Amino acid sequence: MEKKPLPSKHVFSHPKALLNQVRRIAIAAGEVTLDYFDEGGYSGADVKGDGSPVTLADQKAEDLIKAKLLEIAPETPFLGEESVASGEHPDFDVSDFYWCVDPLDGTKEFISGSGDYTVNIALIYKDSPVMGVVYAPVHGELYAGYTSLEGEQFALRWLEDTGSEKMIHTRRAPREGLTIVASKSHGSGEKLDTFLDGFKINKLAKRGSSLKICIVAAGKADIYPRFGPTCEWDTAAADAILRAAGGMITDTQNKPLSYRKKGGNYLNPEFIAWSGDLLPEEAAA
Repeated sequence: MEKKPLPSKHVFSHPKALLNQVRRIAIAAGEVTLDYFDEGGYSGADVKGDGSPVTLADQKAEDLIKAKLLEIAPETPFLGEESVASGEHPDFDVSDFYWCVDPLDGTKEFISGSGDYTVNIALIYKDSPVMGVVYAPVHGELYAGYTSLEGEQFALRWLEDTGSEKMIHTRRAPREGLTIVASKSHGSGEKLDTFLDGFKINKLAKRGSSLKICIVAAGKADIYPRFGPTCEWDTAAADAILRAAGGMITDTQNKPLSYRKKGGNYLNPEFIAWSGDLLPEEAAA
């Protein structure tokens, strides 16, 4: 018998209330990771089948996130990095929505004792990220945003130390030149150098994890090009925030990054995260 999608639009019928719930879940998961974090470095990492590192913090944080999200919307599929690593794949056919989660993005940063790692939780509608929360527990820094199905956009940055919450938006390209974001843990390479030849550059900023995309969303940088492998859960939450803040991630053909990949292959193409002022016309259309 053919499966019919469940009526799941109610999952996203009150986006601001849902976002607040997801923020609390991300902060709780961040607290779990802090139980294992050490500025001197983490020595208990294992290696997954794809050669990437994984820690007990990754696994415990995802367990918490999955359980809490199932309480909110038990019919909504769940795609998590550690669940996939253990052989679990969601059935995308049962809902227009699904959760896309990286419980600890920037595991190399975490292992090295750097605070530039994040908890990423995204909600995908069809093939687009419509809600995202990115939380950096060590920094006490949280980014969140959504684009409702009616087109309302909302994006913010919250700091734990002060409790301050500020709306964010991408900025106009500075006259003195662009700020380009690069990875702390991954090299630049010739592709990046060739791509940047076409821009006037003032500064290069290095950050870890999905914070690279978030600082573009917050108007602190202009472009983050990534010419290396990533998966849906690496980008989805920050992509949702960036879209809500006026920018977007595109592939190298200027098409918006697309999600809901089937067949167990969740790899992204090479991409560029753009401030809204620099977004290619094809993507903005």
